[in-house]
Amino acid sequence: MSIEVQNVFKIYGKQKALNNVSFSIPSGEIVGFLGPNGAGKSTMMKILTSYINQNEGNVKVNGFDSLSAELDVKKSVGYLPEHNPLYLDLYVKEYLNFHADIHLISNTRIEEVIELVGLTPEKGKKIGKLSKGYRQRLGLAAALLHDPEVLILDEPTTGLDPNQLTGIRNLIKEVGKTKTVLLSTHIMQEVEAMCDRVIIINKGEIVADKNLKQLLENQEQIIEVEFDLRAEEQLLKTIPNINSVKNVFGNTWLLSFENQDDMRATVFDFAQKNGLKTLQLQQKISSLESLFQNLTN
Repeated sequence: MSIEVQNVFKIYGKQKALNNVSFSIPSGEIVGFLGPNGAGKSTMMKILTSYINQNEGNVKVNGFDSLSAELDVKKSVGYLPEHNPLYLDLYVKEYLNFHADIHLISNTRIEEVIELVGLTPEKGKKIGKLSKGYRQRLGLAAALLHDPEVLILDEPTTGLDPNQLTGIRNLIKEVGKTKTVLLSTHIMQEVEAMCDRVIIINKGEIVADKNLKQLLENQEQIIEVEFDLRAEEQLLKTIPNINSVKNVFGNTWLLSFENQDDMRATVFDFAQKNGLKTLQLQQKISSLESLFQNLTN
C-alpha cells in the first residue's frame, strides 16, 4: 500500500479535527478526498506529509512511519498545499533549482519536469509574472521534481479558469498513470473526471469510501414531486420502498428510494389512489454533488 491510515485522531484543544480515521490507498490510484470546509481534509494531508503529527493512530506512506521516519516520508512524497508557496521574485528555473538543491538531485531533472507540466513557454519568466494556472503548474513541478511515489494535492484547481482547469486535470491524470495521487477539491466535476475512487470526510470522520463508479451507481433514487393538495408526511412514508421524505416548499416533496427501478409510476399510482394530482414528477439525476450534499448536510 502507498498510504495506510489506521485509527487516526487529531485534537486541537477540545476539538477533534480527526476522529478515528482509517483508510488505505494502493499504488497507482487517483483518489478524491472530499469534505466541507473544516471537515479535516487539510489536517489529514499534513499528517500524511509529516508536516504535523497525529495524537493517536498509525500512518505509513510508502512503508515509512509518519512519526519515526519523518524524513523518509518527506523524501517520498510530493506535496502541493492549498496556498501554493512561491517566491515571486525568483525566475521559474531559479525556483526549481532551489528545490533541486534541497533534494540533492541533478539540475538536468528540471528541464524534464518543466516539459512534463507544460511550463516550457514560461520558463524564462519571473514567478510574479505568471498567471494563476502557470503558478499551479509550477507548484506541481516542484512537487514532482524529486520523482516521488505519492502526490498529495490540496485544492490544486482553486481559482483556475475553464481552460486552466482542463490543463491541470489532464496533467494530474497523466501523472496518476505512474504515481499514487490523493487530491482534495470542492469541484465535483473535476473529481468525476479524474478520480478512480472517492473518500468523503465530514466532521473528522469518514462517511464514504468507495470506487467512484460504484458510489454513483449505488446512490439512492430521488424523485421530486408536486401535488395539487397538501400531502401528509406519514402518508407519503407508506409508498413502497420509500427511504426518506423531505418537504421542499408548499406541496413539493423530495422522495428517496433504495430501489434502483424507476419509481415514478409507483408515485403516480400512489397519488391517484389517495385523491392527489401530480402537477410535476421528475427523477433527479444522480451525481457526486448530490451524494456529497446528502452525506455532509
